[in-house]
Amino acid sequence: MKKIITALILVIALSLVATSLAGCGSDDDLTRVRLNEVTRSVFYAPLYVAINQGFFEDEGINLELTTGQGADNVMTALLSGHADIGFMGPEATIYVYNEGQANYAVNFAQLTKRDGSFLVAREPDPNFQWEDLRGKEVIGGRRGGMPLMTLEYVLKNEGLEPGVDLDVLTHIQFGLMAGAFTGGTGDYVTLFEPVASSLELEGSGHVVASVGEASGEIPYTVFSARKSFLEANEELVQRFTDAIYRGQQWVAHQPPEKIAEAIKPSFPDADLEVLTKVAERYQEIDAWADTPLFTEESFNRLQEVMTTANELDRKAPYSQLVTNEFAQQAVDGQ
Repeated sequence: MKKIITALILVIALSLVATSLAGCGSDDDLTRVRLNEVTRSVFYAPLYVAINQGFFEDEGINLELTTGQGADNVMTALLSGHADIGFMGPEATIYVYNEGQANYAVNFAQLTKRDGSFLVAREPDPNFQWEDLRGKEVIGGRRGGMPLMTLEYVLKNEGLEPGVDLDVLTHIQFGLMAGAFTGGTGDYVTLFEPVASSLELEGSGHVVASVGEASGEIPYTVFSARKSFLEANEELVQRFTDAIYRGQQWVAHQPPEKIAEAIKPSFPDADLEVLTKVAERYQEIDAWADTPLFTEESFNRLQEVMTTANELDRKAPYSQLVTNEFAQQAVDGQ
């Protein structure tokens, strides 16, 4: 993860998983913005609401959405110029900044404020305690990524040392974690939605805890762009941020059923009942930020999590990696 620059060859692979969700308006009237998202999850409902409700089109934007399958891939696309904006965990921007990149990525809008993964067991356990993981094997995610770092942060706060009190598997790719679990690997796995609920419907897994609820608030996923892009496209970035804020406010004032209906086009193969259940689950843990503002307190909390996971050599300055100019104007303007 820390050597993101060397992964530029992965850009070719990214194009194979590209998924265009461009609006239906005339391209002549809209400005194209290439957005690369870290993964497809109900966790990012405010983004899909903004897309499907036409908020980007209202702002004159033709959004082209690509799914990168990992923050390292998203950052690779961003640095190589294959994406205008990246949607990922802000830890990736810290890694790049600390590598000495001059045209580094800056975070300009926050979407989620907690970890969105859930701990899934093989059997129902309504009385689950984190201590139950002692001596067990957990599929935890990729080394250096936010899902694994947040999980390890929770484990250590609960008095459990990964590699000593339990085994946390880090060699399985993000998109293959559910399959590895159902195939017999591990006693537990951390999964995002709607994958976790899908396993519950199949009877092959059962959600027993929320990692985000246990970890507290963290700037988990944000929108980032290179310094040069932000400087050259201030008006466009503002319109993008305005659309995101409208999506956040819409989600904040709607019941799970309405949220599920609004995001269904982004999850054509998902059952509406499952989407409703997942939206309710994320509302219960207060996963979504109400505004795109990215506070210094939350940035410091992020770096604390990274330090605890032994993934941060030196802290990066908030003033260089975060701007609230666009977020504040979005809030003030609406």
